[in-house]
Amino acid sequence: MTPIQDKVIIRYLGTQPYQETWQAMSDFTEQRDELTVDEIWIVEHTPVFTQGLAGKAEHLLTSSDIPVVKSDRGGQITHHAPGQLIAYLMINIRRKAFNVRSLVTIIEQGIIDLLSSFGVKAAAKPDAPGVYVDGKKIASLGLKIRRGCSFHGLALNVDMDLTPFLQINPCGYAGLEMTQCRDLGISSSVAELAPLLIEKLNQNLQYTQIESFINE
Repeated sequence: MTPIQDKVIIRYLGTQPYQETWQAMSDFTEQRDELTVDEIWIVEHTPVFTQGLAGKAEHLLTSSDIPVVKSDRGGQITHHAPGQLIAYLMINIRRKAFNVRSLVTIIEQGIIDLLSSFGVKAAAKPDAPGVYVDGKKIASLGLKIRRGCSFHGLALNVDMDLTPFLQINPCGYAGLEMTQCRDLGISSSVAELAPLLIEKLNQNLQYTQIESFINE
């Protein structure tokens, strides 16, 4: 029998509103126990700005019809929209013997390895979580730990409208430029990249039993 810490469920949720998804993963984390299997949710969001716990109002430079949601994840303000690959990691990090720093490193390395498989050289920054290509940010991170379990996760820009990022200081950094897979010569869609990202993440998450479900 596979130990519980070696099992994971992957849920492909399609395009969903941010607030409902956030509530669902918060409820999942609140209700889980030591026998609950870890889950990773793959999703795209309808356009939204999300403001992390440390978020400062001045990082929203201009208002628009894109809603702003104050979230309980770490980090500052960012933007989500269709064409962005989001992975929410609901992992019992105590059971996996991870700490927050090691989980952040695993996430960053998974994205770096994914991009490397397409010939794109990316890197992490120790003082600014996320993944960067030639100084431009291609992926953002924001996590929350509750009762020894993580939720929230990563957002990788794949093929989206980047102009709303000009309305904010992305992740709290004035003038930070954003980039995306399409602009780096990667033509794969969110749906095509998602399982590849899971594969790269799992090189360090080390789940041996993976079940996948697609939201029809």
